[in-house]
Amino acid sequence: MNKLKEAGKASAEALALAKSIIKPGKSILEAAEEIERSIKSKGFMLAFPVNLSINEKAAHFTPETDDQSVLSDKDVVKVDLGARKDTLLTDCAITIDLSNKNAKLVEATNEALESAISVVKAGRQLRDIGREIDAVASKHGFKPIKNLGGHGISAADLHADFFIPNFDNGDNTELKEGQVIAIEPFLTNGRGQVEDSTFTAIFQKNSPCITRSNEARMVSAFIDENFLTYPFATRWLSRELQELDDFKIRRGIAELINSGAIEAFPGLVEKGRGMVAQAEHSLLVQEDGCEIITK
Repeated sequence: MNKLKEAGKASAEALALAKSIIKPGKSILEAAEEIERSIKSKGFMLAFPVNLSINEKAAHFTPETDDQSVLSDKDVVKVDLGARKDTLLTDCAITIDLSNKNAKLVEATNEALESAISVVKAGRQLRDIGREIDAVASKHGFKPIKNLGGHGISAADLHADFFIPNFDNGDNTELKEGQVIAIEPFLTNGRGQVEDSTFTAIFQKNSPCITRSNEARMVSAFIDENFLTYPFATRWLSRELQELDDFKIRRGIAELINSGAIEAFPGLVEKGRGMVAQAEHSLLVQEDGCEIITK
């Protein structure tokens, strides 16, 4: 628990840094790199690449090496990150409204998280958490995103055990004392569903494979040595695997995907292209409540 709490503290400090540097005119690539460095500088690995998802983009967006885009005063930025210590993982997120026009959406999302946390305890059903989130969203005139939500967290597995809905989906699975979970409301003024985009920059190697090309063998070996089975970003390979250019790295990844060794995580966008806000904490379930790990 001490290691987990240390990782949670590092994650919270990284979110605090994000608040201070996510400004109009800031390079998205520079912001991602600074936030990731802050976690590693404290002696932790990254649980996954920092997600910087903007406006209707909900999740799984992280910049690539050649990303030249900068933040504007029209953007609503979701910052989703986590730290890893050995096999212990944390996950947390905030939304930063640079537009100053979406305060109600952000406030409702934060309130939904707080309301959901208030009901967490051993024996509580997952549907109860979703009901709390949906009630807050409805009260403020927004919709929860129904095909995104929270999750259990176990050793070496960030999305383990079960899905925690953002609405009452009828799941009567009960929480147990000692479980680590992430509650993750996503609210929107759109349709309340996300879909895959054509952008993919986050991957995860799940199984060994037989490769045909030299670049696939090099990419596979590099992933095994540096990332194991944890998610990684293509820019991490571009920065560190200097024997291959970006085209060959991408070609190697594509071969590994086709072989079934690597899973791709496409960027997720709101179906109605509505604005999206997110808030998230990792929690330890206790007999009569919970402890917030990422604060």
